Amino acid sequence: MITNLKGWRDPTLLLSSIGISSIGDFIYLVTINIIVYQLTGSAAAVAGLWIIGPLTNIVTKFWTGSFIDYRSKRKVMIVTYIIRATFICLIPFAPNMAGIYVILVVLSVSKAFFNPSSMTYIAIIVPKQKRKQFNSIHSFASSGAFIIGPAIGGSLILLTSVEITLWLNALFFLISATLLFFLPEKENIDKESIPPLSFSQVILDFIVVQKFMSQNKYVTFIYLGFILVMLFSFAMDAQEVVFTQQVIGLSEMEYSLLISITGIGSVIGATLLSLFSNFFSLRYMIVIGLIMMTIGYVIYAFSWSFISIVIGFVILGFFNVFLNSGIMTFYQNNVPVEIMGRVTSIYQLIQSAVQAVFILAIGFAADIISLRLTIITLALVMLIASIIFSFSVVKPNKTSYYREGHNERKI
Repeated sequence: MITNLKGWRDPTLLLSSIGISSIGDFIYLVTINIIVYQLTGSAAAVAGLWIIGPLTNIVTKFWTGSFIDYRSKRKVMIVTYIIRATFICLIPFAPNMAGIYVILVVLSVSKAFFNPSSMTYIAIIVPKQKRKQFNSIHSFASSGAFIIGPAIGGSLILLTSVEITLWLNALFFLISATLLFFLPEKENIDKESIPPLSFSQVILDFIVVQKFMSQNKYVTFIYLGFILVMLFSFAMDAQEVVFTQQVIGLSEMEYSLLISITGIGSVIGATLLSLFSNFFSLRYMIVIGLIMMTIGYVIYAFSWSFISIVIGFVILGFFNVFLNSGIMTFYQNNVPVEIMGRVTSIYQLIQSAVQAVFILAIGFAADIISLRLTIITLALVMLIASIIFSFSVVKPNKTSYYREGHNERKI
């Protein structure tokens, strides 16, 4: 619980900005799926929406970090919010699906800039001793947006229209951008010293990231290890609708209820964590969060009824916020803000590339063998990988990486 409000003005404004934009993201997600399906009547066209993000990341993450690290993260966030608001307003005027997909690519590129910028700006604005609680409250806001966003989007569509919903949706991003204007500019950017965004500069920045990774092998191992373990969850999530409806036999209404219950589990977990985060160490949050979330997936893989799958989803939803808050705090505490944009972009590039290949491979595997066996195999391998990964987190000689005081680690 926040017992001392001093020093929380800026983090609260930042949380409000990110939280409001998260609600906007979910309203947009609901609305764009409806628009594409109404225009095409094609499930494949709707599925194409989920391909745009990873493909855009693979193309843009090579150079987004090189742009972000030499510029004001706050201004980058403001500009990306305004771009998202503008292009969301333009969606109803798109003449055809090609026009909509062009707009969606622009929105994905904008988000590719936003994520590393926000990660770095959080580390700049929020003192190290407050980051764990900030990330816990951030998880609460994200979990709440997961429930509130679609509900607001669905209500607006019923009360008005898809077009008006999109225009109102744009206001969420404009409000988020406005809140950032009240935050300080803590970076001293010398415009004359900003290098041009050239191929040679991108290569130099790759070398900087490679140097950081080689000099900080443990940090690299933990974060990339986390990404690789989470690939199993991404693969299972990609098959979720098919598995729950065709293998378990849930109806569409039961599936919708399942997602809502999962969101409630996440909100409860995030609420408890935001109130009592000071009582949990980073190691506890990462290890317990990862293993318990994985157990939730194992229960899901072996489920045979609505009740059993609800138990698995509530467990994984509840402990997912512990894991994400812990790993984000660990990352922000151990990666210098001067290069965080570049490091984050490269990590996300690796994640997107491996994720696309892995999910595609799992899709083929599910066609060759039964989907039930595929999901069970993924869950069990994820459990084994989680246990092995956890031993690396609890090593006694790595305590310094999990400190939450004032002493920052150097490169």
